[in-house]
Amino acid sequence: MTDSHGIVTIDTGFHRPAFDAAYLIVEQGRAAYVDCGTQHSVPALLAALQAQGLGPEHVDWLILTHVHLDHAGGAGALMRRLPNARLAVHPRGAPHMIDPSRLIAGATAVYGAEEIARSYGEILPVAAERVVAAGDGHRIDLAGRSLLCLDTPGHARHHLCLWDERSRSWFTGDTFGLSYREFDSARGAFAIPTSTPVQFEPEALQASIRKLLAYEPQTMRLTHYGPVGDVARLADDLIAQIDAMVALARAADGHPDRHARLVASLGELYVARAAAHGSAMDAAQVLALLAVDIELNAQGLEVWLGRH
Repeated sequence: MTDSHGIVTIDTGFHRPAFDAAYLIVEQGRAAYVDCGTQHSVPALLAALQAQGLGPEHVDWLILTHVHLDHAGGAGALMRRLPNARLAVHPRGAPHMIDPSRLIAGATAVYGAEEIARSYGEILPVAAERVVAAGDGHRIDLAGRSLLCLDTPGHARHHLCLWDERSRSWFTGDTFGLSYREFDSARGAFAIPTSTPVQFEPEALQASIRKLLAYEPQTMRLTHYGPVGDVARLADDLIAQIDAMVALARAADGHPDRHARLVASLGELYVARAAAHGSAMDAAQVLALLAVDIELNAQGLEVWLGRH
């Protein structure tokens, strides 16, 4: 899907259709990818480039919102196909792209080597001289098109969002939550915050969302999944849900079966909000679609509780 601003939404094929997006920005015959999915996503990324009449030699940048494997697992493999590209990533994430051994070890400990190979493929390093640490306020030039990197912690401390003035849109990674198209209703898109098991910081995430709003964006381009409008409403919904999630975590703290209680209460929260949004899905369908996200959010809230 290509829009009038030269931005292509690419389904990376990770997990299921319309779950994991990467983006291709085309400007004056030059190109940049934003996020890249896994090693298995590389053929789809290159096919999207070819559909624009371009080849790998026309790509100047691969820009990563953060280094979680559904966003960056294929970076090393893709960069080996792009002879002229540099990789831009948050300064905290840069070492993990140059030496991904800690990423691999952490994911393997959780999922096992067989599942890592099946879901993510081989996670390859990127040569240090091709990696650019993009701190807060760093600007990337794509054939005269300025792309601004903003430090946006909350989901992860190595997270950046990318502002494109031309389209008045943010490439948000996971900072602006997730919005699966199955939830769309007459009211438009529906979004929920997305956590990580280790670095979820509710107040920082709310602050990051407000930083994005200050630019008066017209569109948010999410990894999960695709571009969404009605930005102010979705931002209010996300900020309110973060407060609700924190309240549920505090209520579950000290309970002998804290994790199960938190999973159940998060499910109830999202089912109620989906119904209020006018979703056509019933409660069972909502819970099935969000099962992995509910589990991750519960884990993230529990780790946050442990730190506080």
